[in-house]
Amino acid sequence: MRRWLRRLIAWMSLALVTPFAAGQLACTVSAASMNFGTYTGALSTPGATPVTVTCPLSLSYTVALNAGMGVGATTTTRKMTGPGAATLSYQMFQNSSLTTNWGNTVGVDTVSGLGILTAQMINIYPQAAAGQTVAPGTYTDTITVSVAALLHTTVTTTFTVTATVVANCTISASALSFGNYTGALINATSALTVTCSNLATFNIGLNAGTATGATVTTRKMTSPASVTLNYVLFRDSARTLNWGNTIGTDTLTSQGTGAAAMYGVYGQMAAGQFGTPAVYTDTIIATITY
Repeated sequence: MRRWLRRLIAWMSLALVTPFAAGQLACTVSAASMNFGTYTGALSTPGATPVTVTCPLSLSYTVALNAGMGVGATTTTRKMTGPGAATLSYQMFQNSSLTTNWGNTVGVDTVSGLGILTAQMINIYPQAAAGQTVAPGTYTDTITVSVAALLHTTVTTTFTVTATVVANCTISASALSFGNYTGALINATSALTVTCSNLATFNIGLNAGTATGATVTTRKMTSPASVTLNYVLFRDSARTLNWGNTIGTDTLTSQGTGAAAMYGVYGQMAAGQFGTPAVYTDTIIATITY
């Protein structure tokens, strides 16, 4: 009887330790990379990024996401880092409606699961808010995923987060009116309004206009009878820098801030021109290159 009891105890002991020895209580985790694609300043929701977890049958576990590597990042506002240490903020959610944050405080903002022996796919739903004006370039971050189960070793993996910010510019113009020309020198001013991505370098050029024989140094307004009056457009209020459309020669060069900026267009009509009484007009095309 004692011999059988010893065998039973030995068999029970073996049954208890065998799963540990075989590594059956260890979870595994992997994650796909996350790519926001091109960020243009509009709300960006690139869709689900899967995390794959495999845990033993009926083992309860939690999945946590850390704040990432960006300076000043938190688990509610993560940050990709780009040129010159500029950052692009983004969020990660547990649900497709983007209402439940995914962080790393167990019982608060982590995801719970129950092992089923086979791989389980859990989706992360990312979002980058609209209206961020950051320098053009590639932005990246690294997120650590942690899977923890009570009394078991926490397993981790990492995945990369990327986005590309491209320069974007818009331009508009107000009319320039010389008013009544009496034959004396006359000046007039209008403005261009430009909005460009932060730190994006751009050039603004003005073409020669629509009149026959006009150039970027001698533009011409034309009357209904095809009579012309010459005028000049300058980049500076002192009216010394001609405004043409050859980059590096006579265009206006500046850098965007993400906010609208105004640039003066300074016109001048020389004295001594004698045209027939009429309304004279021209159309100038302003082109922004970035």
